[in-house]
Amino acid sequence: MISHHPLTDMRVTLFDGKEHPVDSSDIAFKIAGAAAIKQGALEAKPVLLEPIVRMRITLPEANTGDVMSDLNGKRGKVLDMTPQGSLTTIEAEAPLAEVQRYSADLRSVTQGRGRYTMMFDHYSEVPAHISQRIVEETRG
Repeated sequence: MISHHPLTDMRVTLFDGKEHPVDSSDIAFKIAGAAAIKQGALEAKPVLLEPIVRMRITLPEANTGDVMSDLNGKRGKVLDMTPQGSLTTIEAEAPLAEVQRYSADLRSVTQGRGRYTMMFDHYSEVPAHISQRIVEETRG
């Protein structure tokens, strides 16, 4: 299986190259360039990145501990907690892969009384044990 993934923060510099009327062709230079990029990328020790979303969760104060525990189980990081009367607002970050179906999870934990918003924030390196599993699954 061949998969294509974008490379970021990579610079390539061509130091030397020769053109010969018999051996040189457009496809030969493309093949040589692709081989050089592949070799360089492997030597650079690439890492997998994953999208991290910022979340704002508003819920009944009684469910705060359960929601925080659920976020921790999803590799989330609680950034701030603000009590507002009988409600609590939690600001958190979490990997998108872990919270794609967060609506159902929050509904379950809060008996349908919690609400949330999420938006993309940044990319972060995938933890080594998860990255290794993804690479092994991709290789087949």
